[in-house]
Amino acid sequence: MSTKRKSLLFIVAFIFLVAFYFAGAWLGWYGNKQNLRSITEVANPQQAISSEKQKQAIAKIAGDTHKQVLFGDLHVHTTFSMDAFQNSLPIMQGEGVHPPADACNFARFCSALDFYSINDHAESLTQERWQQTKQSIQQCNAVAGNSDNPDMVAFLGWEWTQIGKTAESHFGHKNVVLRDFADDLVPTRPISAKGQAFDAMRSAKVGALKIAGPLLDFENRQEFYDIDKFVRDTQAADICPDNVHVKDLPLNCLERAATPAQLFEKLSQWDMPAIVIPHGTAWGNTAPAGSDWQKQLSQGNHDAKYQTAIEIFSGHGNSEEYRPWRGQLITAAGEIYCPEPSDDYIPECWQAGKIIEKRCLAESESPQECALRAETARNNVLIAGKQGFKTIPGSTAEEWQDAGQCKDCYLPTYNHRPGMSAQAALAIRNFNQGEGEAERFKFGFIGSSDNHSAKAGTGYKELNRFGFTDTHGPRSTWLYNKMRGKKAAVAESVPLQSKGHSRGSNKERSNSFMFTGGLAGVHSQGRDRQAIWDAIKRNEVYSTSGPRIMLWFELLNGPDDGHNQGIYPMGQSLAMNKQPTFRVKALGAFKQKPGCPEFTLDSLGQNELERLCKGECYNPSDQRHPIVRIEIVKITPQNSPDESLDSVIHDVWKSFDCPADGYGCTVEFSDADFSSAKRDSLYYARAIQQATPTINGGTLQCQYDEQGQCVKVNACYVDDRTNADDNCLADSEHRAWSSPVFIDHTSI
Repeated sequence: MSTKRKSLLFIVAFIFLVAFYFAGAWLGWYGNKQNLRSITEVANPQQAISSEKQKQAIAKIAGDTHKQVLFGDLHVHTTFSMDAFQNSLPIMQGEGVHPPADACNFARFCSALDFYSINDHAESLTQERWQQTKQSIQQCNAVAGNSDNPDMVAFLGWEWTQIGKTAESHFGHKNVVLRDFADDLVPTRPISAKGQAFDAMRSAKVGALKIAGPLLDFENRQEFYDIDKFVRDTQAADICPDNVHVKDLPLNCLERAATPAQLFEKLSQWDMPAIVIPHGTAWGNTAPAGSDWQKQLSQGNHDAKYQTAIEIFSGHGNSEEYRPWRGQLITAAGEIYCPEPSDDYIPECWQAGKIIEKRCLAESESPQECALRAETARNNVLIAGKQGFKTIPGSTAEEWQDAGQCKDCYLPTYNHRPGMSAQAALAIRNFNQGEGEAERFKFGFIGSSDNHSAKAGTGYKELNRFGFTDTHGPRSTWLYNKMRGKKAAVAESVPLQSKGHSRGSNKERSNSFMFTGGLAGVHSQGRDRQAIWDAIKRNEVYSTSGPRIMLWFELLNGPDDGHNQGIYPMGQSLAMNKQPTFRVKALGAFKQKPGCPEFTLDSLGQNELERLCKGECYNPSDQRHPIVRIEIVKITPQNSPDESLDSVIHDVWKSFDCPADGYGCTVEFSDADFSSAKRDSLYYARAIQQATPTINGGTLQCQYDEQGQCVKVNACYVDDRTNADDNCLADSEHRAWSSPVFIDHTSI
């Protein structure tokens, strides 16, 4: 055989093998299920040390040792969630899969929490993954030691991920947390939301990814094949039929609830102890502009038996604060329009017009033509909703500046929606009556991480931006722009419905609003599961922005029912007519030492310590950060439907400076106007800690002119425009928020 013929045969064979290989990839031959890893079975001595330190601190500042202050994270995703799996890919600067076992090990040894829960998105929890999640939680609790005094308590749960396309159809995300974890004491399957998130999972296609991915990153090709299998297995599961009792449904189907009312109904059918926690409520990535809480008080969409607390701070920002501005407004005829900017807020729709107008004038078009294009751009953004940025081809973070953002909120959510803030929820009242109508929300406050790499409680140290926050995306700016479908900048807006419209997301700006995440603090009568659960149910809970700040807030002169001597802790509701008097006590979090305690290395081993904890653990010194001030917020819920929320939300109502000695802060105050005003009122405390460097503490890091307008941004990019080792640190005053004390005015 001639050399030429041999060469030709070799080329043909090579082409055949390559084609055969990629045909196998397309048909899903190479995908594997996730490596489940294993849970470390040694005891955690850190908790005994921490418990003793906590008792000493409580005795010193609170003088009451019958309750412990415990810290946990009730919002943790593993790579059993589709978005978490996708962002774990090395091409997205992810670390690889993090299954439920990693969450247990991280919470016990890296962050040294007292409790945590897993809350993967229900739409990707097949029956097999739900069983594996339950088994992991069972194993985690088994290795925690004596159930009366475990080193940690692991809770089982899931996330109900509802996203409305319009403000009228939007309810938002809610975590379901279960008290129990044995197979016969928990639902057979989790309950997902109908709509956008579920439909996206059912229609997801990774065909291009499993072909193009290995070509771009051949070394990690298996990751692309595995995510393809993950999607295939999820889509192979049948959807449960509607209007069937939960206990009569087939075992292996994906169950859905379209509204919170349907979710509560299904939980009632299971009749198993559960709590439902709204979270990320003000996050503009999911909530359309103009969203508010009002509809969730009607038609059974609030059930106080389940929905007792709200997550006000997470790795996606702070949903606490209300502001009167909006990203869009509605005329009396029901038509949406773009509001003009104010000194403290620029709507995204308005900025879109400015971008197009500036580009248009640069091309020497007439001012009249450019004004018309600006108006079209504003309308296109309004029609596109959350994806409005896509209507401005080639737009950059520099062009958008700080449009859509809350300039004066503490570590705000991206594109903050004030109508969905916790303060707005507490300020509104439902004036309708009848079945399914609830009068008010009386939420307690918690914080959590919403971490998507099984890292519960990452807020103990401000480091590792790509591991301890949900920052993700390709390192290559070229690939980043390709994945976003970035187009060339032109001087005209493009409607979202246009053929061939740009793909991608708003991560270019929203990655500057990714934080390490918060924690839930509970005042518990013990370390066991029931004690923690009881504390959560009675709302003796509070939120921190990550550090383990200790906080007490109590009413001192309430009605004495023979048991409490008139002292009511945070989260309680009562009626009275006399002037209320309160006390706040706060103690800053421990300053951290670098590295990890020696026992963590002994328990996990060097390789696992680096893989999971990145060599940095919760490692407290004996010194605490000072509390610099205490702030009090007062809210008097609406007395009429037309009463504006900004007139009933008093933030800051009172403020007290604290000594700078680092030994905590105690203040007492009264409301002299309560009796004469004769209004229902609620009060909560913020304990503000001395400013320290914080990942994305400056969010977009705007430079402002003398008029307070952003003239330049220094966004924290995921690609090579920002150094990979740059954590984008800026000083921020970490804090803790107490749950409110609710006092209804009575004439008796």
